[in-house]
Amino acid sequence: MMKGEKTDGGSRRDAASPHLCPPPEAAGACTPLSGIAEAFEEMAGLLLRPPDDGRSVELRLDKFCDACSLVSVLFGCLGLAFKFAEMEYVAKVRDLVEASKTHRTLQNILDLDVANDSVRTPGSHTRNLRRVRQGLDLIRALFEQFLSSDDYSLKDAATTAYTQVCAPFHTWAIRTAVYAGMYALPYRDQLLLKLNETDKTAEKKMRRYIKASIPVIQYIDKLYISRNISLDW
Repeated sequence: MMKGEKTDGGSRRDAASPHLCPPPEAAGACTPLSGIAEAFEEMAGLLLRPPDDGRSVELRLDKFCDACSLVSVLFGCLGLAFKFAEMEYVAKVRDLVEASKTHRTLQNILDLDVANDSVRTPGSHTRNLRRVRQGLDLIRALFEQFLSSDDYSLKDAATTAYTQVCAPFHTWAIRTAVYAGMYALPYRDQLLLKLNETDKTAEKKMRRYIKASIPVIQYIDKLYISRNISLDW
């Protein structure tokens, strides 16, 4: 069919239609990994840029939530093993989205809970932010393990990432369920297919996320430490 020729439905189809996602080799902003990498690079750029007035940088809660919401799709692609992590992560992000309607920055929600002595209270914004931060770190660790091996199975990569980041804070029952579910993880090529990526395009975007997520995670940790809130929970 020639460019501009009508299809059977009577509409014109352009070979370069902007509504069609490109193949993985030319994958752009329409892939989940692209959106995630760009969102975290934007936050990292803000955090690493020296403030003009000499004041400490404040990260807007709504922008943070927008970026974190994009990560949810990654948990959904990992299947049963990370179902608990997905449910917990999505619920915590949703709570922070609601909080962003009345609180401008991450500092604001921590200061409110500190003032109310509710930092570790189940359902508090500070507790939920802590869990979201762990979710971001889990994806970072998973990407690092994914890129360090060419294994067809993701079991070892996911097990190592979970053991490093989340297992120390989960109960025995949750750890047991997660480890048992590792056998249901998608294979490497299945995950790439779900993400509309190839090994080559995924590697670039995963490395971008790894690099950009580190200053964001460190920034959150510093908010806790500066308020004498430990990180062992």
